[in-house]
Amino acid sequence: MTKYLITSALPYINGVKHLGNLVGSLLPADVHARYRRQRGDDVLAICATDEHGTPAELAAHAARQEVRAFCDEQHLLQADVYRRFGLSFDHFGRSSSPHNHALTQHFYRRLDAEGLIAERDVAQVYSIADRRFLPDRYVLGTCPHCGSENARGDQCDACDTLLDPAELIAPRSALSGSPAIELRRTRHLFLRQSLLVEKLSRWIDTRRGWPPFVVSLARSWLTDDLRDRCITRDLAWGVPVPRPGFEGKVFYVWFDAPIAYIAATQDWAERTGGDWREWWQGGGAVRYLQFLGKDNVPFHTVSFPATLLGSAEPWKTVDVLKGFHWLTHEGGKFSTSRRRGIFADAALEELPADLWRWWLIANAPETADTDFTVARFAAETNKDLADVFGNLANRTLRFTAQAFGGRVPDGGVPSALEEALATDIAARVKCLEAHHESLEFRRAAADTRAIWSRANAYLQEAAPWTAVKSDRDRAAVVTRTALALVRLSATLAWSIVPSLSETVLSAFGDVPNPPPWPRDIEHRLLINQDGNRTLSILPPVVDKITEEHAARIAARFSG
Repeated sequence: MTKYLITSALPYINGVKHLGNLVGSLLPADVHARYRRQRGDDVLAICATDEHGTPAELAAHAARQEVRAFCDEQHLLQADVYRRFGLSFDHFGRSSSPHNHALTQHFYRRLDAEGLIAERDVAQVYSIADRRFLPDRYVLGTCPHCGSENARGDQCDACDTLLDPAELIAPRSALSGSPAIELRRTRHLFLRQSLLVEKLSRWIDTRRGWPPFVVSLARSWLTDDLRDRCITRDLAWGVPVPRPGFEGKVFYVWFDAPIAYIAATQDWAERTGGDWREWWQGGGAVRYLQFLGKDNVPFHTVSFPATLLGSAEPWKTVDVLKGFHWLTHEGGKFSTSRRRGIFADAALEELPADLWRWWLIANAPETADTDFTVARFAAETNKDLADVFGNLANRTLRFTAQAFGGRVPDGGVPSALEEALATDIAARVKCLEAHHESLEFRRAAADTRAIWSRANAYLQEAAPWTAVKSDRDRAAVVTRTALALVRLSATLAWSIVPSLSETVLSAFGDVPNPPPWPRDIEHRLLINQDGNRTLSILPPVVDKITEEHAARIAARFSG
């Protein structure tokens, strides 16, 4: 039996993530993990907060906290938000865990033994006032391109120009504000990726199911004179470098962060008694899927595989890498540093998680950037969830209560209309399965919506409220079929909108978790599966987003 290992790009520790981060990795990974569980597959969904590096130190400094205390607090905040968004990780760990420290150092030693680590001198900005080397982001100054006085040494946020610290006008330390800075030589370790180009290229040749733009990005890095990567930094917070002469240095966050996928699995195994080696050193029995935004593609198609392959140990490498483009906000970029856009915690203050989950998956930026606007979100969510899905469930259950005392009616024989419906729905479910299997999220949402619409169209055409006046058996057949369609629609939607689906399924009694993926669709629709089951009446499954509420959301998150 194939195991499915699912990881999403680690969300950085400096603050709750915005909707762009959510749809760029975390949410699609959850939808696929849920679908796999419905199919009865053995699934392990792993994630963690990415806690090392310059931004963590800067954010802790700004919050006037020790960096460890800051990360402790932020990890709990993020874990809570993801739980409330319905993200069903099997384990949500931390890159600062003891397992990740030990495993990162292990990989360094293996790479060093394979001749893939080199020591080199580099020039780096040193702050005399702070008595430390400054990473590029720690250097502030005036942008030579747009004149912004708060440009960073790696990029100007005002004009998005990539910079080098030496380009800044009147540079100063981001920590002390002192202009007393200078270039000094410092020694660092480099991963000799250039020696692995051929091996990485052959490895990519064996991968299947990657989006074309992901393959293109990976190839461009391999064919564009792949450079060796510096994997150490002059920082205090991170995984210590176990090498003489490198005391006080740590590994670069982009070296240790992907290793945390494995370390978080070790944490999971320690907590549950599971065997982490079955997932990471189990050979062909595991299918590994990664979900991430396009900015993370180079690290996951080149740098992390270079670490795994270069170690000469039998580590599991990714089979399918599902990359996403950007979700933009009202025509501009989402930005954590600028607090621009809608952030996950604030989104939940406004509306239930499933409304956001549905729209994000239905509009996932799979082939190009997608622009989010509140007006579009409100209109499409109202139409799909309230007018189609909610309407199907509510009017079917209400009619059952009125005409049949709230029980699934027996009697009557399905007609050609029901037989044609069952054949059509069975074909649609097969199509939906194919899109889930190929990780085509927008198409999966569109197929789900189409099944809801087909069910509504059947109910409207068969009109049990009219039939019951003259042919009770015919009304029973239609009602029974419509109820089966409601259960089917909720089950098929569970991976995307789990809470809404469970609300609808609760009307039929106990809700299994997960609700098994439906098989033998025609039998399910044509044969009474529920006997004389008594059903519950539901309040409106989905409340519409009013124009006033949409305007309030737009005003809250404008700019």
